[in-house]
Amino acid sequence: MKISVFSIALLLSLSSQTWAHDGGHAQHAKVSVVYEHELPNVPGKSIKGVLVEYGPGGATPAHTHAPSAFIYATVLEGAIRSQVNDGPEKVYQVGESFSELPGDQHGVSANASKTAKAKLLAVFVVDTDDKELTTISKK
Repeated sequence: MKISVFSIALLLSLSSQTWAHDGGHAQHAKVSVVYEHELPNVPGKSIKGVLVEYGPGGATPAHTHAPSAFIYATVLEGAIRSQVNDGPEKVYQVGESFSELPGDQHGVSANASKTAKAKLLAVFVVDTDDKELTTISKK
């Protein structure tokens, strides 16, 4: 199957989301689904690649993921501050990874730098029928 550059650009433009909020302080993250494929050997499951790009000081609000989602995230650029459930907040550098289990609460997901960009790739294994990958937590 051949995918054109136009198709990839269209997919990214339709599936990206930008968050900006937090009490008047602009905090930005661009979230884009960059890969999606049903797993042929695991009926009902799909793999989805989600690119999260943070500007300097950027963050996403506290959130959970689809109930079926297992996530493996790798830092591609910069450094990412992360806290899952009641675990410690940790800073992950380029090349380091972390995972989230179904039902986990991602309380902190942020760029560790106020001056440089950061980027991570989150790979989801999820029920194919789960279309909403992320739900912002209510305060």
